[in-house]
Amino acid sequence: MTADHKLFAYAPAPESRSVVDIAPSYGLFIDGEFTEAADGKVFKSVAPATEEVLSEVARAGEADVERAVAAARRAFTSWSALPGAERGKYLFRIARILQERSRELAVLETLDNGKPIRETRDADLPLVAAHFFYYAGWADKLGYAGFGQDPKPVGVAGQVIPWNFPLLMLAWKIAPALACGNTVVLKPAETTPLSALFFADICRQAGLPKGVVNILPGYGDAGAALVAHPDVDKVAFTGSTAVGKEIARAVAGTDKRLTLELGGKGANIVFDDAAIDQAVEGIVGGIFFNQGQVCCAGSRLLVQESVADELLESLKRRLGTLRLGDPLDKNTDIGAINSAEQLARITELADAGDAEGAQRWTAPCELPGSGYWFAPTLFTGVTQAHRIAREEVFGPVLSVLTFRTPAEAVAKANNTPYGLSAGVWTEKGSRILAVADRLRAGVVWANTFNKFDPTSPFGGYKESGFGREGGRHGLEAYLR
Repeated sequence: MTADHKLFAYAPAPESRSVVDIAPSYGLFIDGEFTEAADGKVFKSVAPATEEVLSEVARAGEADVERAVAAARRAFTSWSALPGAERGKYLFRIARILQERSRELAVLETLDNGKPIRETRDADLPLVAAHFFYYAGWADKLGYAGFGQDPKPVGVAGQVIPWNFPLLMLAWKIAPALACGNTVVLKPAETTPLSALFFADICRQAGLPKGVVNILPGYGDAGAALVAHPDVDKVAFTGSTAVGKEIARAVAGTDKRLTLELGGKGANIVFDDAAIDQAVEGIVGGIFFNQGQVCCAGSRLLVQESVADELLESLKRRLGTLRLGDPLDKNTDIGAINSAEQLARITELADAGDAEGAQRWTAPCELPGSGYWFAPTLFTGVTQAHRIAREEVFGPVLSVLTFRTPAEAVAKANNTPYGLSAGVWTEKGSRILAVADRLRAGVVWANTFNKFDPTSPFGGYKESGFGREGGRHGLEAYLR
């Protein structure tokens, strides 16, 4: 923070940890009950901001996957036979409980993930509830969704989710699966299992029949066993492109349905007629929201040469006002990186940017003494050959490139193996439509970035995966 800003210093405004009761240990959630892992293995869930151990969690293995899939298969017969309106009632009930417990869940998610409380409170939790409300409304209208007059559920869905939006990714996957009459076995990421286990308790609170939802915290071996299980009919995965490729190979030659939402290297394109201050806010939200740990992050800024200097000056000034620190403080803009492993990955790629000749600029801020932290950083003088312009950093690192013509902007934006997201900033509606039509990205935002809605489909092309989640389109993978 600069000296000028210290004239108006913020008072600490921490959210209380006492609103959430974290148990010292948690079991797996199988067939409506919490249970120990078959082999007794456990692992620890750690708060990224402090490195404090939050809880000890049962670690699922192959035998536990077997039990959970069997429970989901038994429950499928009766769950899929329920009238859609009855399934919808359970989803509505879950949505309402999520709203009632939203403060508790926001604090839990911030502790376990490291992201600021104002993000979990104002973005994650409202969207989580909204997805359950939205798909609850579809449960008795599936015959009007465009997939035939009497579409049927696929069966047992095996779902593997990442650590960057633990509860939101759970909602994206479980809500449409249940609305369509499927049952679920879900494996949360090993660094963020707690909100999924709290959701298991919400399922019990809502009276959801046993076996309809099963939660298996664990490591990659549990995810691999779930994907490969012969009685799993549908696999949904959100995570890295490398793991997505492994999953695609594992299900090749089977009759399993598969949707993959993988990595991204989104381009945020700013034309010379854009509103600079508005674009700066969109750039900041596009890459520094959730510390840049977002698959659709606008990690490549493409700015027209004639306004590049003005925009960069404004952007650096704005980054100097961001507050990094305690994620539970309501004033915090930038929280902790999720894990030591992820911090090492971000650091390694940023160092590669230095080594390859790009110019690094880091926002002035003091990093806490414990936990995993990386200051907001941007690189100028970046070429398309630089690793930081090609590889997904998955952290608060922005690569800045310039262009002269719309054709050059489109060519540079599409020069990536990914194809998940893009942003276009201009006052001309015709230019928005023309450029968006030529961008090979699943989502293109116009004069905004990172806006989500349960009614709108989300997904990618190329190495960003295939299939769509959200909206009417999100039902398709769970129906036959």
